[in-house]
Amino acid sequence: MGRGRQKAKHTKVARDLKYFSPDTNYGALEKELSHSTGDPRLDEDLEKWPEYVAGGPSRDEADAEPDAEPRTA
Repeated sequence: MGRGRQKAKHTKVARDLKYFSPDTNYGALEKELSHSTGDPRLDEDLEKWPEYVAGGPSRDEADAEPDAEPRTA
């Protein structure tokens, strides 16, 4: 038996995956995506080094002087 049986198995698996919808645990998802880590040491480190927090200021913005005038060419 050749390709026919193998193709039928792959088709069945693909169909099962396409229509499979597991129950979503929104509480666990929210906990995973929230900022609070539950570890006070990690929260303290993130406050000390905000440049490592996603969405924090970039290195160029952090190094730039706030009252420096922009350079013109």
